[in-house]
Amino acid sequence: MSKDKKMSKDNKTILILGGGVGGLVTAVELRKKLSKQHRIVLVDRERTHLFAPSLLWLMTGLRSAESISQPLDRLRKKGIEVITGEIESIDPATRRVVLGGQPLEADFLVVALGAELAPERIAGLAEAGHSFYTLAGAESLRGALKDFRSGRIVVLTAAAAYKCPAAPYEAAMLLEYDCRKRKVRDQVQVDLYTAEPGPMGVTGPEFSAGVRQMVEGKGVTYHPSQQVTKVDPAARRIHFENHPEANFDLLAYVPPHRAPTAVREAGLVGESGWVPVDRYTLETRFGQVYALGDVVGIPLTLGKPLPKAGTFAHSQALVVAQNIALAIEGKGKSASFDGHGECFIELGDGKAALGRGNFYAEPTPEVKAYKPGRHWHAGKVLFEKDWLRRWF
Repeated sequence: MSKDKKMSKDNKTILILGGGVGGLVTAVELRKKLSKQHRIVLVDRERTHLFAPSLLWLMTGLRSAESISQPLDRLRKKGIEVITGEIESIDPATRRVVLGGQPLEADFLVVALGAELAPERIAGLAEAGHSFYTLAGAESLRGALKDFRSGRIVVLTAAAAYKCPAAPYEAAMLLEYDCRKRKVRDQVQVDLYTAEPGPMGVTGPEFSAGVRQMVEGKGVTYHPSQQVTKVDPAARRIHFENHPEANFDLLAYVPPHRAPTAVREAGLVGESGWVPVDRYTLETRFGQVYALGDVVGIPLTLGKPLPKAGTFAHSQALVVAQNIALAIEGKGKSASFDGHGECFIELGDGKAALGRGNFYAEPTPEVKAYKPGRHWHAGKVLFEKDWLRRWF
């Protein structure tokens, strides 16, 4: 305890890389827990925090960019320093980060940079379609939908692993719903091609089968285990490893993911391509360096990794914030991430389902599916509003 007490007398700097769910929650919680003498610095390439789950509503015209985002500068009133810029390098051994040619040094470093989207890894993909995982892509898809009256919509996952595992399945159902609302459904075919063999496989066969039933119940044709190799934008044709090809008139896709360049070049990633951490404390192999959220890879007993989802980033951030505060000021108890999480699944028609459970359960995750209904959709709407109000 004497070490903790001594540490509390010094001014400490906590540097948080990334202003997404994990970085935001870490910064705000630390500011609540630490005395004002300690600096909390949040770094992000963007000036605004985007509530990414609502991109699915934005793509079908139910939200605007302004309604699902908040300026990160608003965190200044909470006593959090905000720096905007591109991270050039990270030295985890010394906790030194270079941003715009300027070095930033920290006593504690939290890496919450998320996953980098890399559509260029599939030839022709970016030119052929719209990525609803980005604001620009969701907005361009919304624009394309306005004039889409007939033809084939294809929703595609370009790789088997991606963040927000429910999102492509939600996207297919919401696009189908949009076509019905615009009274063009009879002239539109909706197909879902996924690289993975089933929806949200880590949740178990029963839950996965339930999501597939929801999708197919909407009249969406589901094509699992289809790994795209290239896309021909001019011919509007997708080529797969084990399937000749698929034509489309409108393509909505999930791009391949990878750890951000600065993270890879820092030597932080392991064999999985993601940052290995202690599954309970989120500590890396470097002293006083933590990583959380989509940038980490946490293996589960069944051979699959913990899904990349905001629900886990949020819980992990609470753990990291508590343990850093404990290390600095010696107050409270240590915290541990327990693998619990939940996820809404939007079906359209003002309805949603919910999955909730323990992903650290042995030998397989224990996830319960809650029957779709309007109350779960209302719950997601309330969560969106609360998120944008509570954290800013």
